[in-house]
Amino acid sequence: MTAPVFVVESLEGAGPGAVLTLDGPEGRHAVSVRRLGAGEEIVLTDGQGRAAAGTVLRTEGKDTLLVEAFEFPVEPEPSPRITVVQALPKGDRGELAVEIMTETGVDGIVPWAASRCITQWKGERGVKSLNKWRATAREAGKQSRRLRFPSVGELASTKQVASLLAEADFAAVLHEEGSEPLASAPLPSAGSIVLVVGPEGGVSPQELEAFAAAGAKPYRLGPSVLRTSTAGTAAAALLLGRTGRWG
Repeated sequence: MTAPVFVVESLEGAGPGAVLTLDGPEGRHAVSVRRLGAGEEIVLTDGQGRAAAGTVLRTEGKDTLLVEAFEFPVEPEPSPRITVVQALPKGDRGELAVEIMTETGVDGIVPWAASRCITQWKGERGVKSLNKWRATAREAGKQSRRLRFPSVGELASTKQVASLLAEADFAAVLHEEGSEPLASAPLPSAGSIVLVVGPEGGVSPQELEAFAAAGAKPYRLGPSVLRTSTAGTAAAALLLGRTGRWG
């Protein structure tokens, strides 16, 4: 079992032998929930690819522990970078999608207000929902022992998604009627890959047209039709294997 991961704001200036403090909500979780004590191994990360691995020196109260760092691993920038544009699913299935995509290894997630989405993010509800997605990515990143957590962008319109696709080195729309399988699509060895996952009602013809104009073709995953909350994970896993990132 690898050492548990906790998040700190910054690791700037920290070096071997440094004593680092973990406090606040993360410290409380480590001390009061995980009940970590002196001598146990722990990893602190900024979620941006840097980390400090060390041992707990001691705890203070219910929400603070001191860590002596002895190693500073770095998780390099992923290549190619994989971003999933995720249409808003119903209920809490959006958070499920974010969780499993994070655990799988997706690098970026962009919530998309597709025309056929039943769920709508507006006003305070939209802010709250976006914060939930970001918190889910952070917690899933910790749970899966990642040092570089996926970014979760602002809610995007179809026009904004098209712009993102136009900038990608490979862009695809997952669609059950795609003429080509994603498993045999030509992929870049570096740069960026962007996948679009539609809502329960599917991607509209107008959206497919806009995405095609931006250079994104429709591709199918397999003979079965996956739910919107699982399609991104399945496609990302396929691409992580094909690009060698799961080597």
